[in-house]
Amino acid sequence: MLVRKEIAVIGLGKMGGGIIRHLMEKGWKVHGYDPSETVMKQLQDEGMREAVSPSTLISQMETPRIVWLMVPAGKIVDDLLFGNPPAGGGIAKELSKGDIIIDGGNSYYEDSIRRAKKIQKLGLKYMDVGFSGGPAGARTGGCLMIGGDEATFRMLEPLFKDLAVKDGYQFFKGAGAGHFVKMVHNGIEYGMMQSLAEGFALLRKSKYKLDLTRVADIYNHRSVIESRLAGWMKNAFEEYGEDLKDISGSVGHTGEGEWTIKTGKKHGIPMKVIEDSFKFRVQSAKKPSYTGKLLSALRGQFGGHSTKK
Repeated sequence: MLVRKEIAVIGLGKMGGGIIRHLMEKGWKVHGYDPSETVMKQLQDEGMREAVSPSTLISQMETPRIVWLMVPAGKIVDDLLFGNPPAGGGIAKELSKGDIIIDGGNSYYEDSIRRAKKIQKLGLKYMDVGFSGGPAGARTGGCLMIGGDEATFRMLEPLFKDLAVKDGYQFFKGAGAGHFVKMVHNGIEYGMMQSLAEGFALLRKSKYKLDLTRVADIYNHRSVIESRLAGWMKNAFEEYGEDLKDISGSVGHTGEGEWTIKTGKKHGIPMKVIEDSFKFRVQSAKKPSYTGKLLSALRGQFGGHSTKK
């Protein structure tokens, strides 16, 4: 059972800042840290507890502590948790037995398994949470895919319930399970976005001179492909115009699509659609196109990713 509604969040970008504001509105006492002084000042003005470093943040809290990491996947997570020789020690050694660390970023699930083992040896608890919904979901309620041990999940369930949309969280037993489910989600997302972009690129080439905004609108009224993505496509056309003149035709990409392909091959599962979608994004750096513009526009709509040339 959750003892009190107090949490620390490290990493206050588009997602972390939204999570903090959301939890404060739900009555949580929130401590936060980010290297950006501007971000820190703004959130402090809104009620977040001040911290000048991760160590200070930890010292402000009573045990058992809950520390939510919302930082980019990779080495930065390990450095924050376990430290590196030039930068000094990590927060894991400063926490107390029974404290809980939640990795809410898009970490590779095998990294989460490895980290969980190291964390548990220190007497701490570790949960991995895949968070879908982008900045808007972080701010008003998202979709949470939670991995770890069930007892810790039950203790933290009030937190996850406060952060999720109604019925928008599920627990999957085992270290790394939440990040695994989110990784596959993001791989599927690559394929869905690619098919939409290719379809709308074809619609634009049609001899019928179609109004793409109206096409996106009708697709999103009880058709089989009705979806948030179709809705965001319409929003992108309304915001940028159907020629998407100011949008980059080269598409950004992060690790999740590639990880899904790698894991599929490891298990003998063909990942043709996801792999082709990932290859398109990589190749778009040298071969920008209208299809790439459509993908960039969609990424901007739901994730706040940069769309500019």
